[in-house]
Amino acid sequence: MATATATPLARVETRRAPGRSLNRVNPLIYLVLIIVGVASLIPFLWMVLTSVKDYGDVVSLKFWPWPPFGNSAPRFDNFAEAIRLIGVDRDTGLPMFFRHVLNTALVTAIVIASSITTSVLAAYAFAQLDFPAKNVLFILVLATFMIPEELILVPRAVMMNKNYLNWYNTVPAMVAPFLVNAFGIFLIRQFFLQIPRDLYDAARIDGAGHMRYLTTIMIPLARPAILTLALLEFIWTWNEFRWIQLVTSSSNMRTVSVGLVGFLQTDGGAQTQLAMAVAVMVVLPVVVLYFFTQRYFTEGITTTGLKG
Repeated sequence: MATATATPLARVETRRAPGRSLNRVNPLIYLVLIIVGVASLIPFLWMVLTSVKDYGDVVSLKFWPWPPFGNSAPRFDNFAEAIRLIGVDRDTGLPMFFRHVLNTALVTAIVIASSITTSVLAAYAFAQLDFPAKNVLFILVLATFMIPEELILVPRAVMMNKNYLNWYNTVPAMVAPFLVNAFGIFLIRQFFLQIPRDLYDAARIDGAGHMRYLTTIMIPLARPAILTLALLEFIWTWNEFRWIQLVTSSSNMRTVSVGLVGFLQTDGGAQTQLAMAVAVMVVLPVVVLYFFTQRYFTEGITTTGLKG
């Protein structure tokens, strides 16, 4: 009896051993994650603190020049001063910074709307429809991931020249390469594949066509993936620099990222606190949007099986 009792207990101890091993690893994992998180936040924290410092405190490298460790007052007027130094758009009379914000918002809205529309339609076709060479076409879509962006940057810019499309220094040139997103097609297709085929069969019995089934059933169910794509497109387009720099020439056609670099190359760049004030205003919409959509972003990434 003693032997019979000891054997199961030994098995239980053997089975628990990996669990204890994982528990011992957890503190180390959390420590590494905390270090990485703090290291990622330090540049952002430095940027925000510097944006409200006095020029003398920036030069003297004071981390916290305000009470109780210093006597300086926060310089929130750095933001207004930076906007003033950027200049004014002569065509509209707006401060040039706000003209850049409007340009960026317009380009971002067009890209998000187009990318989501094309990605949803293409993903539905690849996930639900049967047509010749479907797998080959999907592989070709995935193959576009393998083409380095730098390789096609110059040919695209040449196509915008007056000898071809004549879109140079216009909104169509600023948005054209981003209207269709192969990653968005892949992301939403992965989500659509997880929706049971029985829903489609039931919808067909009720008389629903493809568009009705897509708009009333598939899109509401795929909302986390669609919001994830929208957030990613917002971040990518809001921060886009190289393409906008290549296809625009006038200052009032440029976006906040290009405007920030232009500000750094002028007298404003010599005053670090003003440059950081502009950087804070540029990155603030991205942070606010992520704060309100992070639940959908996390859900979309996990449900589609994507990992960072």
